[in-house]
Amino acid sequence: MTAPLGKRLRREIRVRALLFGWPLLRVVPLGLGAALGWLAWYLVPRQRRLAREHLRIAFPEEDEAERDRIGRASFANLGRSAVETARSQRLDIRTTVDLDPAGEALLREAHAEGKGVVVATAHIGAWELFARRVAALGIPCGTVAKEAHDPRITALLERSREQGGVRVFWRGAPLSAREILRFLRDEGGIFGILIDQDTRVAGHFVPFFGRPAFTPRAAGDLAAHLGAPLLFACAHRVASGVHRMVVRRIEVQRTGDRDRDSFLLTAAATKAIEEEVRKRPDEWVWMHPRWRTQVVDISEEK
Repeated sequence: MTAPLGKRLRREIRVRALLFGWPLLRVVPLGLGAALGWLAWYLVPRQRRLAREHLRIAFPEEDEAERDRIGRASFANLGRSAVETARSQRLDIRTTVDLDPAGEALLREAHAEGKGVVVATAHIGAWELFARRVAALGIPCGTVAKEAHDPRITALLERSREQGGVRVFWRGAPLSAREILRFLRDEGGIFGILIDQDTRVAGHFVPFFGRPAFTPRAAGDLAAHLGAPLLFACAHRVASGVHRMVVRRIEVQRTGDRDRDSFLLTAAATKAIEEEVRKRPDEWVWMHPRWRTQVVDISEEK
């Protein structure tokens, strides 16, 4: 169905603005990106309302002023991250994102098992730079993504990621699932999946900040199907333009029941995400409707 003319015009304006502004982001200081994000807190009321709602769920013990402070800081972090992503080709990724010897050893040990490595991650800190730092290990690195509404934006995202050594598997592409399995099983790749958003994909309901949250199950499914190790990793900001990676292995008792194992792995990875968000709540995307999909009580329907 064709969208109404007004909506198409607004979408075209946004696309053109992004395509025009992207090269400019490469030369602006990080502080300006943070300032634009901070300003968005006041200029985008719907997103501000969502952030406040979700912060109340996650941190009921905090007062409104503190939750608003976290919300504004998360918007500023998004602005900084956009600038860093745009200028990523000009960065020395090894110094921009620090990976300590223990974290690198975990990744390499998992890769040495020969079944590919599945990495569950989240929209924490600088997730685009984090993917490029993993790719800098010299091991094939890939991720899955949903195509943008406009093919020009999809092409921009694909070009940006592949220039950083990250292969993109588009969710809507034919045979995408088969190619991902081949990438892990045959190429021994490290495959990262963002699992912290409620999107229209297959998922499990697992706890997140004390509430059931519909969570993409692809990372758990792949690890259970292939017998591959599942890791959690992200990159926290530690100074202006400097990040430090966190890497941990997700260990659960695997039962051999793929559906059950997928659930257990997804729940454990989501717990790891929550722990990191609690440490640095200013780095997460609070404006996303994380608890949008509700659990259906079948007994009530009967």
